Amino acid sequence: MDQKIINLYDNFTHSRISRREFMEELAKVVGSTAAAVALLPLLQNDYAKAQIVPATDPRLNAEKVSFDSPKGKVSGYLVRAKGTTKRPAVIAIHENRGLNPHIEDVARRLAVEGYLAFAPDLLSVNGGTPPDEDKARELHTKTEREDMIAAALAAVPFMRNHAESTGKVGAVGFCFGGLMINRLAASSPELDAGVAFYGRQVPAAQVPNIKAALLLNYAETDDGVNTGIPAYEAALKANNKKFTMHTYPGTQHAFFNDTGAARYNKAAADLAWSRTLAFFKETLGAPSSG
Repeated sequence: MDQKIINLYDNFTHSRISRREFMEELAKVVGSTAAAVALLPLLQNDYAKAQIVPATDPRLNAEKVSFDSPKGKVSGYLVRAKGTTKRPAVIAIHENRGLNPHIEDVARRLAVEGYLAFAPDLLSVNGGTPPDEDKARELHTKTEREDMIAAALAAVPFMRNHAESTGKVGAVGFCFGGLMINRLAASSPELDAGVAFYGRQVPAAQVPNIKAALLLNYAETDDGVNTGIPAYEAALKANNKKFTMHTYPGTQHAFFNDTGAARYNKAAADLAWSRTLAFFKETLGAPSSG
């Protein structure tokens, strides 16, 4: 899809322009209001596609749970393979649309690999994720970021101390969730491993606090995020942190999200996911086989 359209949609989804402004500008780019309306479904996420691992998969046990944070109760989606074996835990952190079917599907993908997977709803600090994507994005912009960070930090000991956890905790996040991974790594000494997909970086001054091993996945075309890579990489190296970084050619921001047809890149997403699983196996220990 044309990069100008993608950039315009990014401005809208990150609340730099209103929905009305977005549609007006989109109509100018594609030639008419009717064409803009027809194109919109291709830009929006289609959560009906969030079924790589179905919610009804008989191999899994899933439930909605909550835990305490400094900002109140935080709810989330906990899923793991059936059986009682203890497993390494992985937290899956959502984009700027709250906890939705795509991130729940990511948690199930982790669960079938043998992990105790948990997807917290960080919008719990402001009432919880609405089912409508536009309303969820609007609520995200109105929610204090530091409150969501506090909630994410509280998820680490929650999973570390869970009765079914080995005590090893990793986390993976996408877009806003990628930023959360970097913030968690710089703020939580209990986090063992973090995988950030196209996440903004923390300032160099915070890098010495990082204890977790990091896997950093970036899109080739993602100016807003990628401008921070050189300084972050330099700080990680200067402080002898354990990290691996990959940039995926021909990709755009959100290339992993298979519910977004405009930017999803299957080859890159599959490669990044295989690297993610190998990284967690290395850093958290072999997952449970049941």
